[in-house]
Amino acid sequence: MRLLALGLLLSSGAMAQMPHDAIYMPKGQICAAAMYGRSTWTQYWEGSLKRENFNIGTHTTQSVSLMPAIGVSNRLNVILNLPYVWTQTSAGNLMGQSGLQDLSAWVKFKAVEYKGLSVNAVLGGSLPVSNYVPDFLPMSIGLQARTAQGRLILNYTHPKTGLYLTTHGSYVWRSNIRVDRDAYYANERLWNTNEVRVPNMYDAAVRLGVVRQKWQTEVFAERMAGLSGDDIRRNDMPFPTNNMQATQVGWYGKVQPKNIGVNARVAYVTDGRNMGQSTSFMVGILYQFGL
Repeated sequence: MRLLALGLLLSSGAMAQMPHDAIYMPKGQICAAAMYGRSTWTQYWEGSLKRENFNIGTHTTQSVSLMPAIGVSNRLNVILNLPYVWTQTSAGNLMGQSGLQDLSAWVKFKAVEYKGLSVNAVLGGSLPVSNYVPDFLPMSIGLQARTAQGRLILNYTHPKTGLYLTTHGSYVWRSNIRVDRDAYYANERLWNTNEVRVPNMYDAAVRLGVVRQKWQTEVFAERMAGLSGDDIRRNDMPFPTNNMQATQVGWYGKVQPKNIGVNARVAYVTDGRNMGQSTSFMVGILYQFGL
């Protein structure tokens, strides 16, 4: 529940040059973003059943992160992200977790460009950077899985108006993890091991907006889902093998008249499985400079 909400929160982040867009930093330029994000939910899906848990009340995930986008060339960017995450609930006695989560890196390349139409490829991955506990969902700040990601982005931007339409699709491979137990029940069988197979995922999105020299605004719809996995068992806690799914809609905006700017993003999960129906927002400060 919490992890996928965090994935949505971070992977759809709060700056222009992102792993899901067709905007690039020029060669020798860096845009660094300092971001704060917050996601809350009171209702969640236990499999397909939507319900509340009064022992949790309102679940809140917050994060602060630093994300630089580096212009290696006009057609090749490197993007990094390192978040510090903490969780809490408004009821019950579940203790939240906090700490550095995963270091993520992406390489984005503009393969084709013709009369406003571009085809872009992204390769990326992530590694856990602290010893947080993955088997305590929904309070865990992550899953401790290493990831690798491949993404294809198609974009058309009108040369005069800046009106654009972007769509992307990607595949995310996730490694097995180890948990602090000798056996566990998942996928309708008992596993006598502490090694857990985390489902691989896909994500897809469509974005419609306007980008100008000093500002940008867009609306979007996103879908993320596991390619395998099971459901949360009735009245049980989530587990890393769960097939977490979410569809969300939202808005993003940015104002950057010179080298300093601000941006914001809001999103709402309209449909899901094995996760919370979250409302999230993110705000950031941007600073662009040359090497």
